[in-house]
Amino acid sequence: MGDPLFKLDDASYTAAVAQAEADLATAKVNVTVSKAAHERSVALEGTATSVAHVEKAKATWETDQATLKAAQAKLDYAKTELSWTTITSPIPGMADVANVSVGDLVTNAQSDALTVVTQLDPIEVTMQESSSQVLALRNQVEAGTLKLTDRLEAKLILEDGEAFASQGSFVAAGTSVSTTTGTTSLRFRFDNPDNRILPGMFLRGNVQIGTVRAFLVPQRAAVRGNAGRLTAFIVDKDGTAKQVQFFDSGAYDNSWVVEKGFQAGDKLIVDGLTAMRPGAKVNPVDATINADGLVQYDTAETQS
Repeated sequence: MGDPLFKLDDASYTAAVAQAEADLATAKVNVTVSKAAHERSVALEGTATSVAHVEKAKATWETDQATLKAAQAKLDYAKTELSWTTITSPIPGMADVANVSVGDLVTNAQSDALTVVTQLDPIEVTMQESSSQVLALRNQVEAGTLKLTDRLEAKLILEDGEAFASQGSFVAAGTSVSTTTGTTSLRFRFDNPDNRILPGMFLRGNVQIGTVRAFLVPQRAAVRGNAGRLTAFIVDKDGTAKQVQFFDSGAYDNSWVVEKGFQAGDKLIVDGLTAMRPGAKVNPVDATINADGLVQYDTAETQS
């Protein structure tokens, strides 16, 4: 903030300051002379001078005082205009590549910006959420199935898949829904000391809203249909594949948050889904899903 960005030709503005300083000096002299004349006429009133002469001297003195104030104001404004020839950053941040070069013509109130200064640390990130999801969350809160956290916090995944170290704090929520995307905005502030996040960068965000008792269904094990319903396969009691349908209430890492559609102890099929059909005989093998969403088998056996 306050760092110089551009320097404009100041010759005419420097001359205007010099002219204003000269006018101010002249005004000061005139005030001194007219004041002395007024004081002499007052002292001689009734003897060597008339009342009319005294009043005229007083009017001249007051006029000169007004002229002095105007000259001072003109000088102040001339100095202000001169200061504008050195364009400084109005906020702390980083300046973008300049849109002008040495010798380019710039004018007062032009529409094209010389450059853009952006505050990068901290930086504010706007996230989008569908209005239907917002309504679903509100319904969960009202139904008592979702317990809100004391503070809304967010985490970011950068374009290269790396997790951003800083955790964001909630700033504000949008009050309208986009008619084109059906989403509303949430804004979070992140510490960005290394300038890893830049304006316009595409990011993925995870916001922890609250806690809920639910199942975490790996996203790789479910397929979403046109109506928004998810389908997956579980192992039935007779050892065959059974297809189940369900709706999610959000996502957590690489899993869907599901409240209904499963029972405790159900075995979810997470691999070999391409050829899987309802009623197909399966030989399940225990497996886990790692942080990257990949299947890791607990034994050397393979699933049929």
